[in-house]
Amino acid sequence: MTIKPKHPMITYQQEDRDIYDGLEFDPDDLAELWPGNMFQEPGLMEVVYLLNDHFVGSTGRRDVLVTGVGFICYDRDNLNIRIGPDCMVAIGVDALAIRGRRLYLPWEAGKPPDFVLEWASDSTAGNDIGPKREIYQSIGVGEYWRFDATGGRHYGVPMIGERLVNGRYEPFDVVAKADGSIRGYSPTLDLYFTWEPQEVGDGLVRIYDPATCQRMQPYSEVKARAEAEKNRADAERNRADAAEAEAGELREQLRRLRGD
Repeated sequence: MTIKPKHPMITYQQEDRDIYDGLEFDPDDLAELWPGNMFQEPGLMEVVYLLNDHFVGSTGRRDVLVTGVGFICYDRDNLNIRIGPDCMVAIGVDALAIRGRRLYLPWEAGKPPDFVLEWASDSTAGNDIGPKREIYQSIGVGEYWRFDATGGRHYGVPMIGERLVNGRYEPFDVVAKADGSIRGYSPTLDLYFTWEPQEVGDGLVRIYDPATCQRMQPYSEVKARAEAEKNRADAERNRADAAEAEAGELREQLRRLRGD
């Protein structure tokens, strides 16, 4: 039996300019409407930060948008019809313009976001696997990932990624390892996501870069460690130079005392 989606597929064509004066929308109201979990869940914050650091912070690219606060509008005639993902990534867009408006308008960007992530909570899980999934599917978001730090209390599984195939979401294959971790690959981002259980508390979501086969760490931390190592090397060299200078002075004093 074929189930007809509640939200039919939407297509977008990029437009050079849009005027919204006639639409009832106040962007100042966004401060009261940000997704409730953002900046409250450290694991989510880390994922958003790492993705932004990987695609933008360490490269300076302006055509990639990574954000954990904002809305996707999907009705051109009513900007109040919108959805707020915990994280979205859009590649090949004018990221500065989108950030400036604080709204993602697919008809201006020319496409929907390429990647959306939701982080499970008691209050949002049902919406994430139900209405939100339907909307992302209808908008045409290429990949939809969901993470449940509890290991499955909210979603039934710790992690699931889906890709859009012929207008419908189909799950990616994930690999369950002997240590209880689960790994999945995002072709859009070319990154591996792993949920790793902990002895105490919720599991951790890690991101691995196949280019290095290493767990991603914030570029700022990597740079800070490199600078700290350089500072330590400089300090060691300065101490060695000072010790050599002092030894030279002592040798000169000894030479004078000997009358050499």
